[in-house]
Amino acid sequence: MARSSTPGEGTRPRVRHAGQLGWDDGLYEEGPEKSEDSGAGERRTASGESGHRRGGPKRRGKTGKRRVLRWGASVLALLIVGGAGAGYLYYEHLNSNLKKADLTLGDRKMADHKANAAGQTPMNILLIGSDARDSKENQKLGGAKETFGAPPLADVQMLLHLSADRSNMSVISMPRDTMLKIPKCTDPETKKVYPATTGLEMTNETLGRGGPGCSVATWYELTGITIDHFMMIDFSGVISMADAIGGVPVCVKGNVYSHTSEGKGSGLKLEKGTTKIKGKQALQWLRTRYGFEDGTDLGRTHAQHMYMNSMVRELRKGTKLTDPGKLMNLAEAATDALTVDKGDNGLGSIDKLYDLAEELKKVPTKRITMTTMPNVYGTGTLKERVLPKPGEADQLFQMVRDDIPLDGKASKRKAPAAAKKPTASPAEIPVAVRNGTRTDTEYPAKGRASAVKELLAGKGFTQATVDAQNTEAAKRTGILFPTVDMEGNAQAVAKALGIPLSAVKKSTDVSGITLTVGADWREDGDYHAPSAKEKTPESARALNGDDETACMDIQPGFGW
Repeated sequence: MARSSTPGEGTRPRVRHAGQLGWDDGLYEEGPEKSEDSGAGERRTASGESGHRRGGPKRRGKTGKRRVLRWGASVLALLIVGGAGAGYLYYEHLNSNLKKADLTLGDRKMADHKANAAGQTPMNILLIGSDARDSKENQKLGGAKETFGAPPLADVQMLLHLSADRSNMSVISMPRDTMLKIPKCTDPETKKVYPATTGLEMTNETLGRGGPGCSVATWYELTGITIDHFMMIDFSGVISMADAIGGVPVCVKGNVYSHTSEGKGSGLKLEKGTTKIKGKQALQWLRTRYGFEDGTDLGRTHAQHMYMNSMVRELRKGTKLTDPGKLMNLAEAATDALTVDKGDNGLGSIDKLYDLAEELKKVPTKRITMTTMPNVYGTGTLKERVLPKPGEADQLFQMVRDDIPLDGKASKRKAPAAAKKPTASPAEIPVAVRNGTRTDTEYPAKGRASAVKELLAGKGFTQATVDAQNTEAAKRTGILFPTVDMEGNAQAVAKALGIPLSAVKKSTDVSGITLTVGADWREDGDYHAPSAKEKTPESARALNGDDETACMDIQPGFGW
């Protein structure tokens, strides 16, 4: 298997547009290939009857207590369920298999997390599904010969949020058809600089602008959510890891065949009811767009959520992988398929992945919530694309930023950290004020930094100054400080203006206490913090990890 799936690791002479064939399209160019797994395993009809189409192999006995890697049907099998360690014989080899890339390629440094009262911090991981056709296996699975060797697209993007107290987990999917602005990114291999886009581009194009670090930078610019890690997998990696679990139950409300007369579709063919799928059929399910719901990327995202929740339930029920030989082959394929963030704090070793899995599997399935970024369809030339839904998308992002569970059980979360005492009086605290009120559609509100400086002066902060050299746009008003000893002073500034302490964060991107007036404070007067709503917007289509009744609607015209 070729190991090049990020820019700079091989040449890609062909160029593919983000809206062309991806995870959901063109799996078969000359008609669907008959799936080896089609019809295999247990099938349950909508009425509840079940049976076996063919007998399975005899169960093997346990082979001892060797510590081996347990990989599931996708990256989330590792993330949500974890494993039992790594067979030491392959330890160094598996470490060398892992591909590594920079966490972020943007210019802005992400702020540090805010710890809760117990000193715990949340963890955010961006999961990326690459549609790279950079190996024979990926080309076989991906179809669309004209795209072979083209820059990869980030056709699946999911932000996984693990709460600070490890009691709950939330996932936000961003549809690949989302239109947004992409920040400046610099390819760490070629040093090529990709300027910030002046208009809106599809979010899946970020991967081709230097690698997964550009996808991370774009998420941060849009959401303000600090991202700690990323994990990226390609077509063949999904197949390799899908075989390990032995089948994931999925449900459709009618017979479905994802195939059009033009050759589009994943080729998925299932009978009405519940079927256990694996291998290539699992990849088909995850890629299916034509045939589910309204035939858009939104339906495909919903199907992915159902699959992942079902997979987790299967593994949590006690599914065991007991064949060491198969496990070693699986570990080989899995590590070869993964690209993770590098560095001392990255995930670039088996130890780090194992520790991460141990943290994530503390969360019970009933506290896992899958959501889709609230969105609206565009108009005109963007009528087939989606945009973040004003208000509701940022409400969801704010809940994650504030570590509020998306399952509605916010009352059980840890209380925010207690305020720190300032080390100086207001008159002795320097504050740099920046005007970040520019938006995608509006120029910066004139005089906002000066107005806030005067507000601070009126509250005793006479050393406040305007930093006119830094006017980078900010959706939210916030305060950054560079060192721990300044935290109490920064919080004092926030209290004086009514800014919530959750907006005060440590960052090495500033040299002193810095207040950025965001687009949420464009008008004169006191700051009014947005209410921390603790209810997930209905438009996010929240799906609980324990929901076994979830079943996909079928798009008219795709039955059989």
